[in-house]
Amino acid sequence: MSIAKKSAENISKVLIEALPYIQKFSGKTIVIKYGGSAMSDAYLRKSFARDIVLMKTVGINPIIVHGGGPQIQKGLKKAKIESEFINGVRVTSPEIINTVQKVLDTQVNKEIKDLINSWGGNAQALSGKRLAFIKAQKNPKQKKLGEVGEILSVQKQLIFNASNKKIPVISPIGWDKKGNPLNINADYVACYVAGALKAEKIILMTDVSGIKDSQGKKISEM
Repeated sequence: MSIAKKSAENISKVLIEALPYIQKFSGKTIVIKYGGSAMSDAYLRKSFARDIVLMKTVGINPIIVHGGGPQIQKGLKKAKIESEFINGVRVTSPEIINTVQKVLDTQVNKEIKDLINSWGGNAQALSGKRLAFIKAQKNPKQKKLGEVGEILSVQKQLIFNASNKKIPVISPIGWDKKGNPLNINADYVACYVAGALKAEKIILMTDVSGIKDSQGKKISEM
């Protein structure tokens, strides 16, 4: 069998297997929280961007919410700033939030947008102070966490407008009424966005082992 013929058969097999999913989710919104090793490994980054463009091409509407823990840690190390965590949440001082906001909004968000575009996609960044996509406030019960926010609202119409022809890429930075940035866990942002949009599905790409039932067994759907 020639290489070309074998390649064509492999492609055909993949498309046949994917067809039921394409038909099921065509026209539907899927929120994807992008984080973990998939953001650090070069091959996984390229595969992620390619698959997102493929989803959009076949009529699915992917919405990306990204994290950036490793990049933030690298930025803090470069600035010689130490940070601590309480129950997995970064304690965010005013000094730290400036680095977090800069890394997520101007570095990570742009890298993801550019990578998607390199595969022929059309990504749109939803990030930065000017846009203030996520309205948030500090939780008075979590003062010890510093500049960490809870979501008040997101600009749904911006997502609808963007996802019509583009792929929205959302940074998990919230903005209070005074225009100050607040650090928000990307998982929370993804869940809030999925709920606000009544998304068909939310996918969490992360290094965390996952959600478990009362017996400690990992579950894939809920």
